[in-house]
Amino acid sequence: MNIYVSNLSYSTDADSLQQLFSEYGDVKSANVITDRETGRSRGFGFVEMPDETEGQRAIDELNETELDGKTISVSVARPKTDKRNDGGFNRGGGSNRGGGGSNRGGSGGGYNRGGSDGYNRGGGGGGGYKKNRY
Repeated sequence: MNIYVSNLSYSTDADSLQQLFSEYGDVKSANVITDRETGRSRGFGFVEMPDETEGQRAIDELNETELDGKTISVSVARPKTDKRNDGGFNRGGGSNRGGGGSNRGGSGGGYNRGGSDGYNRGGGGGGGYKKNRY
């Protein structure tokens, strides 16, 4: 059983989580999640206990208890969801800078920022100025 532990003190480490949960049974692993850049705890972690009954007992008895000066929340960990990050800006929809204008005649040209491949130079046709001759 994978167990999620939140609201951890920044001083809580994997060893203290391991020690706390081992009072309820065998602990396969205990991890405190840290920030990639600073190495500082992010205030939550995971404990893996092979026995479901022992894991549920640990959840029931440790939820809303105090550890290192903070009241922790303990629950069954949910499976990781697939949050896809395309990196950067979401350019779906948006403005279409094509077409017309005063006395330009025709349509097309410009940038169309919709679509999945960044700039989409659509258009063709028209363009140029129409001079009205009297």
